[in-house]
Amino acid sequence: MSVGTSNAPGGRGTRGVPAPRQDTLTGLGVDPDDLPDGLVVADEHGVVVCFNAAAARITATAPTDALGQRLEKALPLEDLEGRRWWQLTDPYGGLAIRVGQPERNLLLPGGREILVSAAYVRVEPTGPVHRVVVSLRDTEARRRTERSHAELIATVAHELRSPLTSVKGFTATLLAKWERFTDDQKRLMLETVDADADRVTRLIAELLDISRIDSGRLELRRQPVDIGAAVGRHIQAYVAAGQPADRFLLRIEQPLPPLWADPDKVDQVLSNLIENAVRHGEGTVTIDVTPSVSPREGDDLDNTATSVTVSDEGPGIPEESMNRVFTRFWRGSKRGGTGLGLYIVKGIVEAHGGTITVGRAASGGAEFRFTLPVSTPAYLA
Repeated sequence: MSVGTSNAPGGRGTRGVPAPRQDTLTGLGVDPDDLPDGLVVADEHGVVVCFNAAAARITATAPTDALGQRLEKALPLEDLEGRRWWQLTDPYGGLAIRVGQPERNLLLPGGREILVSAAYVRVEPTGPVHRVVVSLRDTEARRRTERSHAELIATVAHELRSPLTSVKGFTATLLAKWERFTDDQKRLMLETVDADADRVTRLIAELLDISRIDSGRLELRRQPVDIGAAVGRHIQAYVAAGQPADRFLLRIEQPLPPLWADPDKVDQVLSNLIENAVRHGEGTVTIDVTPSVSPREGDDLDNTATSVTVSDEGPGIPEESMNRVFTRFWRGSKRGGTGLGLYIVKGIVEAHGGTITVGRAASGGAEFRFTLPVSTPAYLA
């Protein structure tokens, strides 16, 4: 634990004032090293009396090198313009009504950027500062989030630009030169506009799904689902659209347990997985529906589940890419679209309490397998 007396000679801080004892900082029974954020505490004389493990990791400074030092020496911070932070803010001087500093980006020696906030603890509301408590956070997680948001915005802008340009171009042309086109030409333009409008609608739906998944607000309306029949409907739709019937092989192992799930969300999962197999795979697309064991741990009352496996005979997914398949924006070498579909599929399956995996099929192609617990409603149990 990185809380203790100063390592200054004689165990005393600067100005000859004894540093606080460890028990004055751990009276609540909280070990500072257990905190997820960096914690640095300086006493009323500006001497560091606490430098926890997270602070040591973030600043690359050993606690023994920081304890007993002046705050500005133990934690030499600069703002983004190169000004020394502690001299600029003067926590022990200035207005007596100040309570601290809001979180902001500051720089450590060497240019590493961290998030820093500070609280000024006073015994009396306008009395002298009794203690300065500094919180440190690594910026890497926030940077990853910001990069993810930036990628999402860029992807959305790119995906919207093409269909909207097409819609605008065709509608403007029809309005300006309606009489010059034959009925067949008008129909072709309107069909293109309709298809592009559907593409924009799908993208908006994907963005809404991502928002709900990330915030944990994805709503499920559970009903009895005949998943074998649901798969059959998707196959029939592809055959009606021109795919040869012998490209699909549906195998259902009976008896299947009664499945309670959101039928629309299950359809969304099946649509995405089967479409991927049809568009990016080769040969026969095989869909196996089998009874299984619930992926939920500790479910002693009812551990039955249903599994669906979708596989093809194409080149499959490279081994080094399998751990990224369900991340945002992942696309295989031939993938189009936004790269959001499988991320949404994983979110839907996990919202049902299920699991989804990706691997290589016996035929060498890609194989996706998801398992959903039966989830019988409590009032029917």
